[in-house]
Amino acid sequence: MDDLIISLKSIGFTEYESKVFLAAMQGKLMSASEIAESARIRRTDVYKVLNSFVERGICNSIETNSITKYEVIEPDIVFDKFEKKLILESQKKSKVLKETLEKVKPLYRTKAENNNNGVVNVELIRGFNQHREVKFIELLKNARKEILFMVQPEYFTSEEVDEITLGFFKKGGTIKSIYQAGEEFKYKTKDGWINGGVDDLIRIVENFERLGENARITDETVPNITIFDKETVFININDKTVPRHNEADVIFRTKDFANSMTTVFNSFWEKSKSVKEYKKSLKNIKTIRK
Repeated sequence: MDDLIISLKSIGFTEYESKVFLAAMQGKLMSASEIAESARIRRTDVYKVLNSFVERGICNSIETNSITKYEVIEPDIVFDKFEKKLILESQKKSKVLKETLEKVKPLYRTKAENNNNGVVNVELIRGFNQHREVKFIELLKNARKEILFMVQPEYFTSEEVDEITLGFFKKGGTIKSIYQAGEEFKYKTKDGWINGGVDDLIRIVENFERLGENARITDETVPNITIFDKETVFININDKTVPRHNEADVIFRTKDFANSMTTVFNSFWEKSKSVKEYKKSLKNIKTIRK
């Protein structure tokens, strides 16, 4: 019964209303005294709840020769009323949310111009949370011409990133990517998360190439770095000896540092292999082992 009371409270009943409703629902025509005894609530408090129920169409009051008795309406009808009310409230809140968003958006960073033109040269984002991913996606959305990306794959999940990437390509942008092989990673399918190997990595990267990426694969250990328009650098400090809640990303918004990191990227690029070359090297290794 306690679970039912908790459930009723979650849809809008008070504690007393939950107890009165459950007590009255189990009988047919019941007096306030009978309901109070069953619900273990003072009769004066029960009267208040029952009067509220009558007004809200949850129960009927029936005058007999001696006293007023109460009868709860069929649960299907009662809960249908609640469902319609919750849907209406949700729609109203959704409308207010959208209207408020439209009012808030023009205020976003309007005062940032007074502080170094709104640019933070170095930004540290700590912890394993969605905020870090949101920051990366924001940088992707704001990219104009070129993205240089090298990574130790850990997860391949976000459809949103794919959509943003396609939009970037349509604007004429270019992406050069270096993926480190030999590391364990997971990728998401309709059946859930699956552990990936080298063959999976190749297949996924080939798909990225079909989207428009210029991709390469390397066996060397690469840093997790993304360079946007040779202006902004996003670095994921991925240390497997550090707990995830202590992981961190760093964003550098300085052209000099971005140019230095571009030199590092180009060095790894020259030493990495195209997907076709990498697949050929794997075949050669398998042949030698035989």
